[in-house]
Amino acid sequence: MEGGGTKTAWVLVESVAGEPTPEFRILDQGKLPPSNLRLTTPERLREIFAKLPMEIDRAGVFLAGCGTEEDRRLLKEICLGIWPKATIATGSDRQSGLAAALAHGDGIVVNAGSGSSVTGRRGDHIEKAGGWGHILGDAGGGYSVSIQALRLTLREHDLHRGAIEFTGKILHALSLNNLDELVRWVRRANKMEIAMLAPVVFEAATAGDPRMMEIIEEGARVLCEYTEAVADRLHLLAPKVVLMGGLFYRDSIYTHAFRRRLKKNLPDARVTTAERAPELGAVWLAAEAHDHATFHPEPSQREIEGLAAALTEQRNPRSQNLEKMTAHELVQLFVEEEKLVQDALRAAAADLARAVETVTESLRNGGRLFYVGAGSSGRIGVLDASEIPPTFGAPTLLVQGVIAGGATALHRSVEGAEDEESAGAFALDERGVKPADVVIGITASGQTPFVRGALARAKSFGAKTILLTCNPHMSPVAAGVSPAAGEIAAGTAASTDDLLITLPVGPEILAGSTRLKAGTATKVALNIISTGAMIGLGKVRGNLMIDLHTTSTKLRDRAVRIVAEVTQRDYESARGLLEASDWHLRAALENP
Repeated sequence: MEGGGTKTAWVLVESVAGEPTPEFRILDQGKLPPSNLRLTTPERLREIFAKLPMEIDRAGVFLAGCGTEEDRRLLKEICLGIWPKATIATGSDRQSGLAAALAHGDGIVVNAGSGSSVTGRRGDHIEKAGGWGHILGDAGGGYSVSIQALRLTLREHDLHRGAIEFTGKILHALSLNNLDELVRWVRRANKMEIAMLAPVVFEAATAGDPRMMEIIEEGARVLCEYTEAVADRLHLLAPKVVLMGGLFYRDSIYTHAFRRRLKKNLPDARVTTAERAPELGAVWLAAEAHDHATFHPEPSQREIEGLAAALTEQRNPRSQNLEKMTAHELVQLFVEEEKLVQDALRAAAADLARAVETVTESLRNGGRLFYVGAGSSGRIGVLDASEIPPTFGAPTLLVQGVIAGGATALHRSVEGAEDEESAGAFALDERGVKPADVVIGITASGQTPFVRGALARAKSFGAKTILLTCNPHMSPVAAGVSPAAGEIAAGTAASTDDLLITLPVGPEILAGSTRLKAGTATKVALNIISTGAMIGLGKVRGNLMIDLHTTSTKLRDRAVRIVAEVTQRDYESARGLLEASDWHLRAALENP
């Protein structure tokens, strides 16, 4: 594994016997929370490592902040507590980066992710520059680039009282409304959250924003200076320079800026982008492999075929000429297709009723409700969860939305976040899921690894689980429910604790865009489940909300009208009663 301030990337491999050069077959891989040795406690590292495969012969664990012999001993002790029979290799992420990029060869590795560093090798001689952490160093990394852009935004506001174009982009990316909210967000944000704003800076620079381009050029200049200094100390006149990290993705604006600047002072340098991930470098070091070790992914044809077969991924024969339709025809098509949403919900009515009963029982017995999803499904879950406290006066943590990629995924796509079963499992570990809880996995295709991992972990804790999908072809095994459940395809329960709800709305008008019919059906289903559960908990009288939080003028007016209607008072008298009850609606109704 390779860990830093943004994430911990791991891969499980097995050696292929009988090959003339070392070959490894990739069996599994994933990402877990950050594991910088200097910023993460030993207890936290043990929690993270405990989520990894246990039956292994060797472990290569290379973390940021693991720079001294004492650091390596400490890390090895932690690892031996997890894998007592394994051979352990430990070190810094610089070492795994060198191994991945250069194997045993000479050259320089320039890493620009959330932080930055430059490491070079010639024979046994290692030289380093940068990598001092985000407070004192890491110039040219994602955190540094983002902080400079944020500072520029505020400086321009202070000097000229004018918002530069980037201001709107950053506020939009964070779903904020003004600079005061931005400052409050930065105070709470960690290094990773700030570093993840770098793509916004890059997009602005690519679109021609000269201020953002200056920040990109400055970052590239500093990294080039470090590269030149390392090359000079190693006496490398024509070094191989390998670029690694998220900022140096293929053909990025940063890659071009770096190449252009380095060419001026090191014209004979051979610049290339790393083809092997750092965690594979950790494998290489753990296995003491030769230069030409190769890695082969384990075939996953079953998953590919399963996703391709999902009804939500098929083309809709009624919408194959969208670009030729008039606006009126397009609207008519959308309206007609929505009938399938009603049909799907009507067919699933019995299962939705069972879901309401299951959730109500769990909440009544001290449990919590978790929605787990990725992409559109995750956003719908978070939306429904966020509406429960203000609508029903429920505790903030009673209903929680868990989305792959975290808060950033609410307003920006987080590449690959949904592909890790281990990340879904870890998300539930972090929230302390217990047997009294109920977890609803939301996935239109029924295939999302993040959701499947979360449901499997919830079951291991003894929590009740519900899978909500728009794929009517889900098998019992794929759904994670018991094959002895009976009519699985019809959406009936697998057992007293497992429920599969299918909402077969058919192919989307825009193939694969599950924010359309699938999203509508999912939103209504969650509305039914959460509202039904709140009614079951006694938070509704008639069809009136009696526990709503009166936190705005509109909600106070609504509370006054509820009191006036229930107690048969006039508006002013009802308002006075609420004021006497410190605007506690239930208290005003129970003690008129």
